[in-house]
Amino acid sequence: MRLVTFTRAGQVRQEVGALDAEGAVLDLCAVEPLLRGQTMIDVAAGEPALLDKLRQAAAKAPVVVDAKLCAPIPRTPKNIFCVGKNYHEHAKEFAGSGFDGGAKDVVPPFPVVFSKPHTAIIADGEPILGHLDPTGGLDYEGELGVVIGKGGRGISKADALSHVFGYTIVNDVTARHLQKRHSQWILGKGLDSFCPMGPALLTADEVPDPTQLTLTTWVNGERRQHAPVSDLIFDIPTLIEAISAAITLEPGDLIATGTPAGVGIGFNPPVFLKTGDVVRIEVPGIGTLENRVA
Repeated sequence: MRLVTFTRAGQVRQEVGALDAEGAVLDLCAVEPLLRGQTMIDVAAGEPALLDKLRQAAAKAPVVVDAKLCAPIPRTPKNIFCVGKNYHEHAKEFAGSGFDGGAKDVVPPFPVVFSKPHTAIIADGEPILGHLDPTGGLDYEGELGVVIGKGGRGISKADALSHVFGYTIVNDVTARHLQKRHSQWILGKGLDSFCPMGPALLTADEVPDPTQLTLTTWVNGERRQHAPVSDLIFDIPTLIEAISAAITLEPGDLIATGTPAGVGIGFNPPVFLKTGDVVRIEVPGIGTLENRVA
C-alpha cells in the first residue's frame, strides 16, 4: 500500500491517505474513523492490525479531489539519518572528485552517517531553494529512504527488517562547496529544502526484499543515475544495526541509504544544478519524486 500525507484545499491540517493505482489520493478517514487526527508517525507506531484496517478502508475510500501532497513524514522525530559513500561506484567518483575532504578510504570500512535537520524536508513538487547555496555547487543525490516502524536500540541485522515500516524516495540535495569547506557535512546538506521526500511511503509488507528495488534519477529528462539497491556497500540491515547500536530508533525515523554514481561532481568538469533544472527520481512501486530548482 502506498500511504501519503496530504492537506485539503484551504486547510493546513495534515491527514494520512493512500494512493490508488492511478495516483489519486484516497480519503481513508472517511471510511476508518480511527485515522482521524493520526499522523504517519502514529501509523508507523501502530500495531500490524492497523495496516489491515487501512487496506480495507482503501478498498472503499472515496477520492480526495482537492488533495495536495505533503512529504510522507513532514517532520521526522529527529534529524534524518543519511549515509554517505554507500554505493561502490559513487564512492569511487566521490574520491576522485576533490570534494571528499582528504578521506583516505575510497570505500569506507564502516558506514559514514551524517544528518539533515527536519527543516530540510519538502514534498514532491515543491521548489529546491538553490539560492540558499551562494557558492554555486548545487548537486542532487537520489536515494532510497527507509522509514522505521517498531523502534529500539541495539537492533541486530537479523531482526532489522522487522523494524522497517516502509520505504520512500529522498533527494539528498547538497551544496558541494559548503560540504567540502566545512568537512562535517551538515552545513552542506542540511539547508532548508535540501531534503525532498516522497511522493508516497510504500509499506514494507509490499517489499519482501528491498535489494530488488532499483533507483533512477533524471535531470531535465537526461538519465544520470541508475542502480539496484543490491549495490549498496552496507545493506539496510547493516545500517539499522550500526545506527541503533547506541542511538534509539523511533517510529517515523528516516534513514537515507546513500546515492549511486552519476551525481554532478562525477562529471569532468562537474555539472551543477542551476535555476529551472528539474530533478526526477523514480523507484518503481513507490513512485516518482520531482522537484525544480528555484
